[in-house]
Amino acid sequence: MPTMLAGADDALREQTVATETLLQGHFLKVRRDTVRLPDGATATREYVQHPGAVVIVPLIQDSAAGVCVVLERQWRHPLGRSIVELPAGKIDPGEAPLKCAQRELREETGYTADEWACAGRLHPLAAYSDECIELWFARGLTAGARALDPGEFLEVFTATPEELLHWCWQGQVTDAKTLVGAMWLQNHLHGAWPLQWQRAPQSAP
Repeated sequence: MPTMLAGADDALREQTVATETLLQGHFLKVRRDTVRLPDGATATREYVQHPGAVVIVPLIQDSAAGVCVVLERQWRHPLGRSIVELPAGKIDPGEAPLKCAQRELREETGYTADEWACAGRLHPLAAYSDECIELWFARGLTAGARALDPGEFLEVFTATPEELLHWCWQGQVTDAKTLVGAMWLQNHLHGAWPLQWQRAPQSAP
C-alpha cells in the first residue's frame, strides 16, 4: 500500500511573505497572500478562511426499510436551486466538533443520538479555502422538535442507503460532503471501513 513520504512537502512548500484581508464577512474572511514559490519566484494566493464545520450521517432503524439515512433538502443561493444534503453546520468559536454535530443534528432535524463515531476530516475546497469538515456518524436516534435558525428553511426526510447511493451515481446528489458521507456509509455497511462508536452525553437544548 502506498505511503506518504516523510518530508515530501519540502520541495513543494510555499512561504507566505505578505498577507492582506480583502473581505471580512459575517463569518467568512477572504485573504490575499503573496507567497515565495519553491523556485524563488513569487505569486499571489486568494482564498477564503472558514471557521470549520461538521457533517453528520444519521442512521435510523426503520421497521419496514431497515437502516435509513436522515437527509435534508434546502435552497442554496449560489446555485439558484435546492439540493439534497446530509445535516451539517459550522463550528461556533470554542465549540468542540462533537458538540457542534450534536447541536446541528438536533436543531436541523430534531433528532438526538445515543452513539457517535468520527469518520475523519475532509477539505472540500482546498484550492481556494481552508475549510475543514469533520464527518460524524450518529445512531440510536430519538425524534424531537427542531430549532431552526431565523431565516433557515429546509425539509427533512429519510432514504435507504441504496437510494442515496443511486442518487449519487445518477448525479442527483452533487454536494461534496454528502458524496463523501455516502462513500463512507457504503464502505462501513460492507464492513471495509469500521467505526469507533462512543456514547456521548446529550447536549443541552
